[in-house]
Amino acid sequence: MPKVKPVSHEDHLTLVEHLDELRSRIIVSVAVYGVAFALCFWQNDRVLDLLNRPLPDGQTPITFGVTEPFMTTLTVSAYAALVLAMPVLLYQMYAFVLPAFSPSERKVALPLLLMVPVLFVGGIAFCYFAVLDPAVKFLLNFNDSQFNIQVRARDYYSFVALLVLSMGLLFQIPLGILAAVRVGIATPKQLREWRRYAIVIIAIVAAMLPTVDPVSMLIEMVPLLILYELSIVLASVFGGGRQQAPAEPSPEGSS
Repeated sequence: MPKVKPVSHEDHLTLVEHLDELRSRIIVSVAVYGVAFALCFWQNDRVLDLLNRPLPDGQTPITFGVTEPFMTTLTVSAYAALVLAMPVLLYQMYAFVLPAFSPSERKVALPLLLMVPVLFVGGIAFCYFAVLDPAVKFLLNFNDSQFNIQVRARDYYSFVALLVLSMGLLFQIPLGILAAVRVGIATPKQLREWRRYAIVIIAIVAAMLPTVDPVSMLIEMVPLLILYELSIVLASVFGGGRQQAPAEPSPEGSS
């Protein structure tokens, strides 16, 4: 059983001890993911019902071949387990990285790092309840009189997984921007001046997501714009970019 103990900033560990701690945390993460995967595979009917809910009434995804139902269920369970285990996986990563921060830096870093799983879950929830349903309806009803539209299970679940994970990652925008401010790449004033460019970039990012319809694109843009404005607020409160060291005076007699 791996032994994982908190490491303080004052502890001095050898390379072997760092690698041993990393190995222990990886083992814990793999074990947690394994339990989550077993749970999701055991309850795969509930997971599939949840994912099939946005489909039109009476329509279920179709499969081709003998092994596709099993392989598709296995893949969906793996994606669901990743979402379920994400808070623990992120905690293990934080616990390994945080000792590198000084106590004063940790007071600022810890609340921000704890926001990562919250924003990730928020992005997934927003995608499922606000984006997925109108996206599926629009795409399946588009030019439907010209096609015999059937939903293949593998393609549909890949589409949902990619969309959900993409929104979860895009909801990390405030932390990415705040990190850029902390290291001195940008300032809150510059973020306000770049607002019009940010709107264009957010529109491009929303257009690159799996939902290519304009309705879903506009729905996806709204929270991203709100998150950008939130980034400016957080940068103003917690920013304080890295201070540059004062220039050393030139030696006497130098030209």
